Amino acid sequence: MKYFKNPTVLGLILLCLYLLQYIFNWHWVWLQNLQLDEMYKRWSGLALALLIVFQWVLTFSRIIKKMRKHAVKMALIHKWIGALSPLFFYFHSMELGYGYLLLLSYIFFTNTLIGYFNLDVIKNNSELLFKGWMITHVALSLIITIMMVFHISMVFYYK
Repeated sequence: MKYFKNPTVLGLILLCLYLLQYIFNWHWVWLQNLQLDEMYKRWSGLALALLIVFQWVLTFSRIIKKMRKHAVKMALIHKWIGALSPLFFYFHSMELGYGYLLLLSYIFFTNTLIGYFNLDVIKNNSELLFKGWMITHVALSLIITIMMVFHISMVFYYK
């Protein structure tokens, strides 16, 4: 149970489980059937979209003066939500998709993995490493957000 008290360990376990189910084509039939339902896809997509949008609150808590007093608490919440993100993704889709959705999935999981190995985990105080890590993580987050908005637009445009 101690593994579930650390967001990095929990996140890595959930990410590995997602990838294993994808590689070995393991599916829960009941969930697969739910994911075929249009309303379920929209609601689970909304949950995943809200998770992604909420992750930006950490950025705002660091740059908006009135929110800075909450930045440490928001960083912890940010880590836990990131740890749970493969689970949210799984309930939205057991598949990685194809085309731009495959790219979105790859970037999402790459950024999730990068987030798990933050500087608290690496235990390195290098300013260069921190800036490189932060720029990469935020840039990928921005790309994910833009692609998410594009995906939502396409879903509602073509339905």
